[in-house]
Amino acid sequence: MTRFSDLQGKAVLVTGGATGIGEALVRAFHREGAHVGFLDLDRANGERLAAELGARAAFETADLRDLDALPQAISRLREKTGPFGVLVNNAARDDRHTIDEVTPAYWRERFATNIDHQFFAAQAVYKDMISLGGGAMICMGSTSYMQSKDSFAAYKTAKSAVVGLTRALARELGEHRIRVNCVIPGWIMTERQVHLWLTPESEEELLRQQCIKRRLVPEDIAGPALFLASDLSAAITAQTMIVDGGWV
Repeated sequence: MTRFSDLQGKAVLVTGGATGIGEALVRAFHREGAHVGFLDLDRANGERLAAELGARAAFETADLRDLDALPQAISRLREKTGPFGVLVNNAARDDRHTIDEVTPAYWRERFATNIDHQFFAAQAVYKDMISLGGGAMICMGSTSYMQSKDSFAAYKTAKSAVVGLTRALARELGEHRIRVNCVIPGWIMTERQVHLWLTPESEEELLRQQCIKRRLVPEDIAGPALFLASDLSAAITAQTMIVDGGWV
């Protein structure tokens, strides 16, 4: 794997880092020599991963929907890693639903799960980045909102808003040399996706539509995230990078 030497020793915060894409991100930044703090509601897998990685990895259990508790969880991680120079807003949950299944409470919960914490995590760490002379934020979107297939409107709407949030934060924080970009994954075959949604028929259709004729895996997202976090992308901000094998 390409080495991004400027990430060595840097403190990185990853939300939703215990499994799936988040776990791949935690492992990738850790391999680059970064001090990685990560949050997740999944205590068992978070503690497992932190114990496996050992030094330079710190985990805190957190329900990211609790926006009052989020800054405290980030603060506890900061005590272990130092001030954060990189934020990866990864946490999300793509539960399916139809229009008739959505209540006002469910709609609000979907936004709390998929976008609200992205803003408040950024709010909690941007002063760290100012003190360091700059930093990088990466917000995770989804190609789902670009497609007319399937439903789950609450998830798609929240994920489409990530692009707007990215551009707004990039404009406000750019004067402090803080870059904000959005990575938009396609259908990444995490254990959850394979277990809940993948069928032989849906995989055949996906591979027919993708330009790259293979399953995309969490590690396919790690490389773009490392690049956008590193100084190699020092002039890139307010941009979206679609990583979907040429699906959309």
